[in-house]
Amino acid sequence: MNDDVRNIVLGVVATAVSGGFGWFARTYLWRRDLRRKQAFFGLPTGSDCVFVANRQMGGKESSLHRSDAFALLEISALIKDCGATVQVITHDGARQGFGERAEFCVGGPASNLRTTAHLTSLLPGVRVGTGTEPGPERGAISVGGQTYRWEAGMLEHVLLARLTTERGARPVFLLSGQTANSNQAAARYLARHHRRLARTYGRDSFCLLLKVVNSDAYGPDVTELVADVTRAARTPAAEAA
Repeated sequence: MNDDVRNIVLGVVATAVSGGFGWFARTYLWRRDLRRKQAFFGLPTGSDCVFVANRQMGGKESSLHRSDAFALLEISALIKDCGATVQVITHDGARQGFGERAEFCVGGPASNLRTTAHLTSLLPGVRVGTGTEPGPERGAISVGGQTYRWEAGMLEHVLLARLTTERGARPVFLLSGQTANSNQAAARYLARHHRRLARTYGRDSFCLLLKVVNSDAYGPDVTELVADVTRAARTPAAEAA
């Protein structure tokens, strides 16, 4: 074997080794990212979860607002990435406990009975105005001594929470917004920032207050973090007082 042939062979071998190492590294990083995502969402491969759909405000009992349907699509993509399946159930048909299956519950207490139950049991420090009459207290979210009001078309708020009752239990993700648009904004925020949230909170519970700015112009796209209200939200209002 002359020097030219040897150099060619060595070049081919080096290329194959380099390519194999690159493929292995990419596969390892992809699998690690997938495991972390599955752990955060409580969705191991082949598992099942539920999406609790609210009803459209002012619509029929079984109707779903378009923005809430988009929230379902945002979350469904995350579920598919984890290799899990989803069952969609209505808010008044969700008669089951929590912890056995991961759950995504969308909508405020005025449109979702399941949200009302979760706020009472898991976030007792949160109060939400559920009246239907126009006014500043309609849909207002009160937590930690602060009240966050809805300004139609300009400012909307939504609670995004990951809730568990014990180590190893599957989480409940609560997206409780003042409008359907803010529900979708929370779903989009979760899809975009789940890696950062997983690094910050791991498998612990958290409750974040988000605001959606100028929704008439930007829809659900401009969403900002207002505060981490986990401690205040999980402390009963009487104890906080």
